[in-house]
Amino acid sequence: MPYTREELDWMEAEWAFHLHGRQAFMSREDFLQLQVWDGEGIPADAVVGAMEAYFERRAKREKPRTWVALSHLAKDVARAVKLRAALGKVEAEDLSGWEAVKEPLRSDPRARAAFEAWKRFQAAAPPPDSPGFLDHFDQARRLHRDLLALAEAALGARAEALRESLLARLAESKLQEGTLVWKRAWDHHWNRAVCDAWGME
Repeated sequence: MPYTREELDWMEAEWAFHLHGRQAFMSREDFLQLQVWDGEGIPADAVVGAMEAYFERRAKREKPRTWVALSHLAKDVARAVKLRAALGKVEAEDLSGWEAVKEPLRSDPRARAAFEAWKRFQAAAPPPDSPGFLDHFDQARRLHRDLLALAEAALGARAEALRESLLARLAESKLQEGTLVWKRAWDHHWNRAVCDAWGME
């Protein structure tokens, strides 16, 4: 399936972000490279992830190359594809929950990528008695928070009404605002409210 206009805009925006505005528009060669990856079925979020890996590594070099092209990301894209394959144990139905999400969030490639990353990471969880289980659990929670942040931002003006409603409910429960218990209750019910607003499980 060809990259959508939103996915192309996303990749170009990420490219400009990593280059701090320089080469903000991809060159003809860069777009040809995207067409190659598109033809190979490489998802947009894998390309964006490869950008992050490449530029993180580049930032650590004493003398990074001044001219950068998308083709320089080839190895990072290949690694991203291998990682996705390794995490591909998740059955299609495990990711199909995204189709129930309401628009316009469902069409946001960033939100979909965050959802799938969270689901795949959950599926790759080690056994509870494994030494790395708690670290994996914490990372899964961070991925879920990333998804919720995108969902919350997409609410726009509707978020204020949800906040007022939840504040009123917490006030009725006689919880003292600002306490640890209140904060935990807020986080739990706010996350649930955001998910419910978009139809996310």
